[in-house]
Amino acid sequence: MITDAQPPLRPWQQAWRLLAAAALGMVLWILTAAQLPPGSADPRIQWLITGDPLVALVCLAVLPWRRRFPVVVAMAVILLATVSVVAGGAAMYALGSLATRRRPVETSVAALLCVVTAMPTFGLYPSRDAPAPLWLMLGVSVLAVGIVVAVGAAVGARREELRSLRARAESAEREQAARSAEARILERHRIAREMHDVLAHRVSLVAMQAGVLGHRTDLPADQVAELARGIADGSHQALEELRDVLGVLRAGPEGLEPPQPSFADLPALVADARGLGLEVTLTATTDGSPPDAIARTVYRIVQEGLTNVGKHAPGARVAVTVEGGPGAGLRVTVRDSGASLAVAGPPASGFGLLGLAERVALAGGQLDHHADPGGGFVLAARLPWPVREGSE
Repeated sequence: MITDAQPPLRPWQQAWRLLAAAALGMVLWILTAAQLPPGSADPRIQWLITGDPLVALVCLAVLPWRRRFPVVVAMAVILLATVSVVAGGAAMYALGSLATRRRPVETSVAALLCVVTAMPTFGLYPSRDAPAPLWLMLGVSVLAVGIVVAVGAAVGARREELRSLRARAESAEREQAARSAEARILERHRIAREMHDVLAHRVSLVAMQAGVLGHRTDLPADQVAELARGIADGSHQALEELRDVLGVLRAGPEGLEPPQPSFADLPALVADARGLGLEVTLTATTDGSPPDAIARTVYRIVQEGLTNVGKHAPGARVAVTVEGGPGAGLRVTVRDSGASLAVAGPPASGFGLLGLAERVALAGGQLDHHADPGGGFVLAARLPWPVREGSE
């Protein structure tokens, strides 16, 4: 019978266990020899000197197989101990090893067999004293076997507890590694979204102005100078924003967050887009100022909408509408009339609207974007605006 998988013992661990079993057997042998009648010529004494130790050696030789075949080894050693006092140490150790498995049926059968076979061993050799009463021999056998089984069960329980703790530690390490990997992925996504939100708007408008300069050769000198100044100013602002983001990333977890846009920054965002050549109107009809998290999401929606117009619909008229109030929610719409200039825009990343959808979903809102049947494109979002306690 094959046992449950157990780690193999090192040679020195195996050796001291066998030595302990042999030492116990030698103690039993010395006690038995001390009880022999002096001057006796009983032939059993010769067996005590020669055969008894040989049987014990056989038992000790099979003990290293006890972890692989625990029941077979234990039963065989216990039966051999019937004709060998020295093998009693090996039998006790085999029984204890079997008890560490904590299987009551097989342990009980082996313990009963050990008690039964111990009875003939008491009368195996002649003694100078009168034989002990049967109840005393039975009691000693039951007590010894009970102690061995109890110790073995305790050792088995300890091993099982250590295996459980080790399995929990390994599971915790795997979970920690998984959480760390997930955190790294989320942080990368956050950095990518932040870089996109900060730089894409600025760079796309600069690219639009550069495209106008490259395609319109009939512009007056004052308009060319104005576009050139806009390109220079936009590039400078893009570098400043990039420097701010990189400074926060270099600062590590304890670094300060860059200033976050708010609802009050929307007019400045629209004015900035107008200064770069977009025809933008802003209509904001809200009942008060939304919470900071919602306000930042509104700013990013409008920013992404204006960025996309600059990329894909240069020369379009843009209408930005923000309306709502506490309890009713907030609706943001960026609608353009379609491109009026044939200017090649900068390459699209394809992740702007995807990242914006994630941001809106985290805020508990819904994002919608589609082509307008009348021409142009519509970017709309609905965001929650909870009623603050005590506001009524």
